[in-house]
Amino acid sequence: MSENNVVLEQKGPVLVVTMNRPDKKNALTSVMYADMARALADADNNDAVRVVLIQGYTDAFTAGNDLGDFLKEGVGLDSPVMTFLRQLVALEKPLVAAVSGVAVGVGVTMLLHSDLVYIAKNAKLRLPFVNLALVPEAASSLLLPQVMGHQRAAELLMLGDFFDAETARDYGIANEAVDTDHIFEHALAKAEELATKPKEALKYTKQLLKQSYRSDVEKRLTDEGTLFAERLKSDEARDIMGTFMGKA
Repeated sequence: MSENNVVLEQKGPVLVVTMNRPDKKNALTSVMYADMARALADADNNDAVRVVLIQGYTDAFTAGNDLGDFLKEGVGLDSPVMTFLRQLVALEKPLVAAVSGVAVGVGVTMLLHSDLVYIAKNAKLRLPFVNLALVPEAASSLLLPQVMGHQRAAELLMLGDFFDAETARDYGIANEAVDTDHIFEHALAKAEELATKPKEALKYTKQLLKQSYRSDVEKRLTDEGTLFAERLKSDEARDIMGTFMGKA
């Protein structure tokens, strides 16, 4: 890894990917996206890895994008963030997410590409794209309505308010709301259980589960990314984010 903001640990057959930037609530930089994309690609090519588990720490899964880094680097279709999102879609091995604390923006949308999601009861989730004069990403404008229906998806994406672990579970984003003190061990236990299953059967089951909408997800990822990049350059978005960063 090029920085210590993404930590990889092999726990038996489970690769644990930990976002580790606690001073910024795990706000994601281009370097972190590149590191995580590389970790996922390597996991698919490593026979010692059967399952990938992604997590943050108790107070933050991730606060989303580091806005300063985002405004500086931009979001081209070949940018690190887009490479990471495409790798999430392409990952063949099971992906488990352990969510605790703050989960904002991509901290929520990446869960739509996870196979099992366990969320701590202290979690506070938010999709603030419209509030930042941006649009959804990670194919969330396609996947959220599929998971929960149009009205609920519109509520989360258009109003951009915080919602809790029970809402995430009830809306179909998470499998289970877990006591905060046990979130990481619970998710790891589920990942380890998955790792005991027949490898090829698990791989093909994941493929079949996503087969009917895989091409639609890839197209929506590109469509959203193109519009997101345009919006990021807009006066509306830069004024709002400049004000936001000035208050931080």
